Amino acid sequence: MKYLLSAVLLMTLSTAMLAQETSELSLPPNGDNERSEVSQWIGPVKISIDYHSPHVHNPATNDRTGHIWGELVHYGFFDEGFGPTKAAPWRAGANESTSITLSNDVKIEGKDLKAGTYALFLDVEEKGRWYWVVSSHVGWGSYQYDPKYDVLRLPVTPQDAPFTEFLTYGFDERKPDSAIAFLQWEKKRIPLKIEVPNVNDLYVAKLRQQLESWPGFRYEDWQTAAQFCADNKINLEEALTWADKVIAGPFRGATIGHEDFSTLQTKASVLTAMGRDADADAVMQKALRLPGTDAYSVYAYGMGLLHGGKNAKALEIFTLNKQQHPDEKFWTYLGLARGYTATGDKKSAITNWETVLRNVPSNLSNRTPAFEAALKKLKETT
Repeated sequence: MKYLLSAVLLMTLSTAMLAQETSELSLPPNGDNERSEVSQWIGPVKISIDYHSPHVHNPATNDRTGHIWGELVHYGFFDEGFGPTKAAPWRAGANESTSITLSNDVKIEGKDLKAGTYALFLDVEEKGRWYWVVSSHVGWGSYQYDPKYDVLRLPVTPQDAPFTEFLTYGFDERKPDSAIAFLQWEKKRIPLKIEVPNVNDLYVAKLRQQLESWPGFRYEDWQTAAQFCADNKINLEEALTWADKVIAGPFRGATIGHEDFSTLQTKASVLTAMGRDADADAVMQKALRLPGTDAYSVYAYGMGLLHGGKNAKALEIFTLNKQQHPDEKFWTYLGLARGYTATGDKKSAITNWETVLRNVPSNLSNRTPAFEAALKKLKETT
């Protein structure tokens, strides 16, 4: 009897150990519903969706087209007869729970959602809107779904879509601060809008952090950070400090600041964004007259003024460029041609366009037709 009990115990332990071992083996997923993952960055924010992907033809001879929504995928909350829940939404995939992971706080369908990992369910309705259900309890599938863990219930309108064999998640309508996540399967597409309304604040925070590490030893990185703030009119007081450090600050013995046309222009950009136009103009006057400032840089600055509607000011800059670079035959005359055109001095514009056309560099010859067209238009209206 003693040996019989020992044998039974050994068999029991062996079976348990075997079960544990086989549960850790890599085997095909149930129903061949392969595991998938898709990720998308919105600015510095990463969004990942992890799911198992069923297919319409399973097996290949079994065409379930027209029998997915409301049949294979049940309407509403349903008792699947397994696990503790008696009213579960669809797991929005197959096998394990579909999950969504957010590296930072976001807005999802206009509602705030904290960074983290959540289960993603879908309440599929026969009529009217469907509902994404975001749950803080990931669990396994929807068998352990409990409404007390619901973080959000988000109404969306399902859309007709081209036939898709495999259930697929993706992202489209991607913008600097938002994207549309979507589930597409059979002939339906269900969207989910995700927004990062403070995306530039997140960029600034990351820039600030990076400048305190290895990138902070290069003055060019401080300039990039200051220019980003100027371009986006954000964090301007600190950006001005960064811009000054670019020009004059020591970088802990690794290098020193660098005063040239580019770094001074960045400081002027910050000042302009702050509404300090007179201070910005004083900085640019210094930049324009620095030894080593090339003709193209001055031309590009003048074109920026021209695009901003400051035609007279732009013509002053183009005139200064010619004075400072009397031997340069293309960028200086191109600036004057554009400046005189903008201010309505057609005679002077024509003279300068003709000089431009005689001096087009070989690497810019593809722009010659546009220059010829500008000259022709002026002559026709003179």
